[in-house]
Amino acid sequence: MSINQLITQNLKSNIKHYYLYMFALMFSVALYFAFVTLQYDPALDQTKGSIKGAASIRAASILLVAIVAIFNLYANNIFVKRRSKEIGLLQLIGMTKTAIFRILSVENFVLYFGSLIVGTFIGFSVSKLILMILFQITGIKAAASLHFSMQALSQTLVVFSAVYLLIMLVNYIFIKRQSILSLFRVSTSAEVKVKSLSTSEAIIGVVGLLLILLGYYVSSKLFSGDFMTMVAIFSAMIFILASVIIGTYLFYKGSVWLILNVIRRRKNGYLHVREVLSLSSIMFRMKSNALLLTVITTISALSIALLSLSYISYYSAEKTALNSVPAHFAITNVEDANKFKAALDDSQIKHKDTAIEVVQVKANLKEILASNMEGLILDPSNMTIPVISDKDVPFADLTAEQTLFTGTNDMLQKFMSLKDSGQIQLSGQHVVIPQTYVGSRKQYIVSWYFSNGGLPVAIVDDSVFKRLKQDIDPAIQKESSLYLGIDIENEAKLLEANQIFHELGFDQNRSYDSRQNMANDQKNRMGLIMFIVGFLGLTFLITSDCILYFKQMDESEDEKPTYTILRKLGFTQDDLLKGIQLKQIFNFGIPLVVGLIHSYFAIQSGWFLFGAELWTPMIIVMVLYTVLYSIFGILSVLHYKKVIRKAL
Repeated sequence: MSINQLITQNLKSNIKHYYLYMFALMFSVALYFAFVTLQYDPALDQTKGSIKGAASIRAASILLVAIVAIFNLYANNIFVKRRSKEIGLLQLIGMTKTAIFRILSVENFVLYFGSLIVGTFIGFSVSKLILMILFQITGIKAAASLHFSMQALSQTLVVFSAVYLLIMLVNYIFIKRQSILSLFRVSTSAEVKVKSLSTSEAIIGVVGLLLILLGYYVSSKLFSGDFMTMVAIFSAMIFILASVIIGTYLFYKGSVWLILNVIRRRKNGYLHVREVLSLSSIMFRMKSNALLLTVITTISALSIALLSLSYISYYSAEKTALNSVPAHFAITNVEDANKFKAALDDSQIKHKDTAIEVVQVKANLKEILASNMEGLILDPSNMTIPVISDKDVPFADLTAEQTLFTGTNDMLQKFMSLKDSGQIQLSGQHVVIPQTYVGSRKQYIVSWYFSNGGLPVAIVDDSVFKRLKQDIDPAIQKESSLYLGIDIENEAKLLEANQIFHELGFDQNRSYDSRQNMANDQKNRMGLIMFIVGFLGLTFLITSDCILYFKQMDESEDEKPTYTILRKLGFTQDDLLKGIQLKQIFNFGIPLVVGLIHSYFAIQSGWFLFGAELWTPMIIVMVLYTVLYSIFGILSVLHYKKVIRKAL
């Protein structure tokens, strides 16, 4: 048989093992080519904010290459080890290592560049769809067209050719270093099988669980007031990350073994065949895959958390805009407000107007803070806050000694937790007025322009407001002291009113606001992030699940003699399949569940920084990720079903 015939025969016999690898590679190439095409698409260049968008996509494409490169190297390592006996046999019949390397290189070249060509074609075919999705998510009004870029093609070929050369280098080093005897031992030494649980491994298991729980506990306290300086918060984040990652590694190294060993001991050695095929296999295999599973779990948690947080911000855009701009439009200049209202009247758009005078005063809030703020940038005894009169607020009727705060959101409460009552001081340039703080409300009265970075607005009696107004400190006042809110009565006319606001050029003034513009801007920014994180997460999901699937293919071949014996003893295919199904629930389920829990605590610790809604966007992301992840578990069960069928 000639070398060419040998290569052809190897391709035919191994294609059934490589099909999922080729699918993952084609998917990665398609996604990368589509991403790079976006950078050079004229439609993206013509949109607002395209420079930042192109830069973000360029950064995402670099991360995508890193994910694909690592996946290809790991998958190639699995396949080369699987064929180690074949390589050893070729050496035994007299073939040189250089000739064997040439055979593997040609085989890989055909599979790799065949997948590259198909993936590039798929990427070109779906590039318009991906651009349409990007425009839809970000709210960009532009026409998407099918655009082929030679720059994107050349960049894709260069990048993936470099990955191929790296794979060939790894293969060359592997073949050169291995002796014939070691090649026959590679497959048997690939998995470490330990017969019993030692005391040290039990301790490792307990420590792993404790480290994970400790990381969760510290994350729950991250913004609760226990860490009041930026150094302390940053140090706590590093500690959480290290504790959870190390704990996860020890969890796979010993905790799973410990838990399943306890279950096995309770059975007193009387295990059903499905438990032999599931629990015992997991105990013997998971320890040797601890590092791989830790990486998959950590990046899965990171992907879910980032996508959830970006979706929380996207999902909360309208509510965030409502908090920042209580009226549909906010203007701080009377002349411009009258011009806008006149334009609305000319277009027969009915509106309601609100005018509230706002002054900035110094406040001593030290006695009403529930947590110690020492070390923060803000000094609680000398803060600048906005003050309005209770006559401008329908729900407030205060005495001359009372002050009510409004506009206190969840994020503010995390960083500046307020008591229910207490004594405060409001100061003008010379006068100091003692007040009794009587609580707070979340309702927003004036726009963010007056709130000094999200601080609450103080509502006082009108007599106190007049005293403060007569003694204002010019150094801390805003350019305008008047909030003018304009609400459109018929919301069907809101788009038309917003267009008028734009035509007058008011959206270029930083002290003027349109609630719709603010919501659209947030959706535009977070939509792009969500788009990029979603596709990167999808790429990682596909590649990591393929790796887990390849590991299961290896295990199924190793365990095939066991299935043959069990079938000869009288166990049916269904008996064995139930054990395999339970095993796959553990193999794919444990990393998924741990990743979901990690991501939940990561999201829970700081979601309020991104938006006002938590559960709905987080659950949607987690359910979608779980569904896609489970597909590979099902494929793994189907593969085992074929192996069991052929075992007898």
